[in-house]
Amino acid sequence: MARFEMLEDGLGAMGATAQADILFELGMMYATGRDCDTDVVAAHKWFNIAAIKGSARAAELRSELSATMSKVEIATALREAREWMTMH
Repeated sequence: MARFEMLEDGLGAMGATAQADILFELGMMYATGRDCDTDVVAAHKWFNIAAIKGSARAAELRSELSATMSKVEIATALREAREWMTMH
């Protein structure tokens, strides 16, 4: 399974747009099952974080994806995004 690790030190050197693009790509990877199993919770999580970082497209896809998810799945994705943002 493909995995991106973003270390706190490296984030400062990258522009905000580049960060959002990488996070958006993680969302796309999980949404489409590219190099991993499809996982709507993980896709929503990464789209949410990318949207917070400024990606309008991620916000659109997060909204579309939410329409197909249960309330429990959305709550899980939001919790995981919040935990990731707290740690990074």
